[in-house]
Amino acid sequence: MKGSPRSALAPESPRAPPREQGRVYANAGNPALLALLDAGARRVLDVGCGAGDNAARLSARGCEVQGITHSHAEAALAAPHLARSWVFDIEGPWPAGLELERFDALLFSHVLEHLREPSRVLARLCRLLRPGGSVLIAVPNVLGWRQRLSFLAGRFEYTQSGVLDSTHLRFFTFFSADALLADAPELELDQKRVTGSVPLWWLRRRLLPPAISAAIDALGCRLRPNLFGAEILLKASKR
Repeated sequence: MKGSPRSALAPESPRAPPREQGRVYANAGNPALLALLDAGARRVLDVGCGAGDNAARLSARGCEVQGITHSHAEAALAAPHLARSWVFDIEGPWPAGLELERFDALLFSHVLEHLREPSRVLARLCRLLRPGGSVLIAVPNVLGWRQRLSFLAGRFEYTQSGVLDSTHLRFFTFFSADALLADAPELELDQKRVTGSVPLWWLRRRLLPPAISAAIDALGCRLRPNLFGAEILLKASKR
């Protein structure tokens, strides 16, 4: 999962833009997305594995995880949690041997928004998915309420993390995210939902029991996903 960057141990690949050299994505993983993983999934390809935070969670569940990154620094940090890492640009040629691999699940946690042609990359990588396997996707919602307020205030500045991360090339909403599956007709959408919160969440969490505060956020996300959702989660299965 992409998160706040931290200093890297080595420079990015030569194809990376100069401003991204040395950038490593690390966070606490994405439990909401990983909760969609089928119980029987054992071999997982973590596309855009970052420093291996999701891989660590999956390995703890008994999964064999392989990771893809374009950063040797990320590959070094993720190595303890990976059975194998592939370091290359996923919009370029594949390394020898990758096309022979087969997986029960493909994980795309906040990586597709960084690509020029995300739906084509997704369709291509689906060749590695066994029949009945699943694809798990997380992308940010560009029209969440926080971002709408920022737009209304006349602010549209790229940042080092978040919805307007300076490396984001594509933007999605709850209603447009399905288009990621357009080039992969063998995929069937199983679930689509959001995670997020409604305004004044910080005050509610001080005044109300945690369960009630969480229930308010869940209700808001269910009724108005494109307004209160910060993250869009998709699960699709290969026919």
